[in-house]
Amino acid sequence: MSVTAAGSVSERGGGSAIWNRQLDTYPDTGRRMMYLGITVLATTMLYYELYVGGSVSTLYLVKLHMTFGFLVYTVAFGALCGAFGSLLAGITDRLGRTNLVVYGLLITGVMTAFVLPAATSKWPFTIESFFVGFVEGICLVATPALIRDFSPQVGRATAMGFWTSGPVLGSLIVFVVASHTIGANPHPAFWNHEFKICGIIGLVVFVIAFAGLRELSPGLRDQLMVTMRDRALVEARAKGLDIEASLRNPFGQLLKPDVIVSAIGVSIFLLVYYTAVLAAVILFTTVFAFSVHDADALGNWNWGFNVIAVILFGIISDKFRVRKPFMIVGGVGAAIMIVVFLSLFGHHTTYYHLAVVLAALAFCLGVAYVPWMASFTETVEARNPALTATGLAIWGWIIRVIVFAAYMLLPTVINTVTPLVTYGGTVEAYAAQYPSLVWAGSHPTVIAAVKQIPASVLADAQAVPASVIATATTYSTQLGNAVKFGPELAVIQANPALFTALAANPTSPTLDAQAVAAAGGGAKGLAVLTTIATNKAAIGGVIAVAAQLKTVVPYATQLGAMAPYSAQLTTIAPYGTELTALAAVPPSVTAFMGAHATAVTKAAAKTASQWKNWYWICFGGIIFFLFTVPLMKGRWSPSAAKKDEEEHEALVQTELAKLAQAGVSV
Repeated sequence: MSVTAAGSVSERGGGSAIWNRQLDTYPDTGRRMMYLGITVLATTMLYYELYVGGSVSTLYLVKLHMTFGFLVYTVAFGALCGAFGSLLAGITDRLGRTNLVVYGLLITGVMTAFVLPAATSKWPFTIESFFVGFVEGICLVATPALIRDFSPQVGRATAMGFWTSGPVLGSLIVFVVASHTIGANPHPAFWNHEFKICGIIGLVVFVIAFAGLRELSPGLRDQLMVTMRDRALVEARAKGLDIEASLRNPFGQLLKPDVIVSAIGVSIFLLVYYTAVLAAVILFTTVFAFSVHDADALGNWNWGFNVIAVILFGIISDKFRVRKPFMIVGGVGAAIMIVVFLSLFGHHTTYYHLAVVLAALAFCLGVAYVPWMASFTETVEARNPALTATGLAIWGWIIRVIVFAAYMLLPTVINTVTPLVTYGGTVEAYAAQYPSLVWAGSHPTVIAAVKQIPASVLADAQAVPASVIATATTYSTQLGNAVKFGPELAVIQANPALFTALAANPTSPTLDAQAVAAAGGGAKGLAVLTTIATNKAAIGGVIAVAAQLKTVVPYATQLGAMAPYSAQLTTIAPYGTELTALAAVPPSVTAFMGAHATAVTKAAAKTASQWKNWYWICFGGIIFFLFTVPLMKGRWSPSAAKKDEEEHEALVQTELAKLAQAGVSV
């Protein structure tokens, strides 16, 4: 048997060329790199489409009338749809991978460019996103399977590093495009602009994949390759490989602790990643008070350093031939950086300070994740190399179910987002435009007093000069006595000389008789005179300030109406200027602030602590991941790994020698 170096596609003519993309021989390095490159490009595009909404979530929350809880539940159920799409993708072990990727790109490109941007309310958008999530769930299992097919174990981490850069590059592209196309204060209707850009790029990638992407035939892909030197042996074995036997009862072969528990571990480990994908912009705008533009720009730091890590440590992991030490180092580093990140919550931090912390956290996540991906495929291969897609389907299902559960929990832990995102910007703008509203918020007692006073009384209070109110307040006792002793004061005011003389000679019978007569005579006059004598001090107090009390007389009616509210009027008296400014605020603004300002203020006070609680959950996920690392395939020591490779190479040479003795040319 002779083995050719160049890959070839079976020629069946007609329309079959559109569907049949299998290679009959293992491709040479150049073509293999091209297929790997197109696969990474497709992966990047699919994740770009999946994550594009994160850059404009604060906009379409408002435009499509969503609460934060509704958004999270939508994304959660989208992940669940993707989970069952991932499970379905296990069929690629039988039917192949490439066509699912190629035509999946076509479907998601059309949906993202034309269907989703046309949504005018939350339910059409939600249902359409479920469909996209299902299709992408299928495709995003097929792509790592293709990466595995075209990359031997020695070099697997490098290849997986480039594949892992796909989701990270997808996230990075989301934020790079957004930070360059979204202004400082975008209108909510601008949200669909980002989807259109993304979808059109997706259709371009579809054309590239349609023209250039291929896959190995089942006989080639269903074997284990440790190094590229295994190629001849793999092709020789492919001629006699029992495909059906190797694919029998696929899930039964792989539902083992090393596969299941390690997939759960990395899924929980990635909670911090999926939190950033969903809500980074929301977090940065609500907790750290950055604009949407700056929040998107912070994503560039986050995902940019993650890309560097996944590629760099894929290469380094292959260089040292081990995976587990890098998983531990990256996991511990990520746990430490979450603690550092949490220390910034509730405090003012600069853009670059936060950017550096985010970059370090993302870098550590990449250090751990790429070796894990390589080790997971090797763990599956150790069970059955023909079931790579099935193993990845199990992982894809588990991670999406865990993301679904996490997103369902998220609104319970964090319930402050909706008031901050929906109303916070308007409340902040009104507060800046009308400072009296801020003053009102800090003087609840004064505002409460104002609300207790009828509008007519407030009008009377505004009509009465402040000096008159001050006089009435100062001499309130005398004003009361003036009313109480009105008849007596009238007699005194009518006969001033007589009562002056009587005050000087109170025992004079003649003066007494004259006073009684002046008061009306008889019993009536005597009663008036007796009241004057009995309440001499009170009546004298009124007479002493008669000049001051005269200024109050013209406002007696208004002051009478104000009397029952004297305590409230006293409370608001020092704040006339502020209350006047507050009264000038448009009624619609006052109504809006009355309806939402309190909720926004309370949410702002609680949001940092709620996000901290969530990130502590993410911290726990990283710790759990660290305990699952020993279950996986692979060595801890580079020297032991190198020895394994040497033993495998000797085995390959032995097998090739046996084939040569049997008369098989390789």
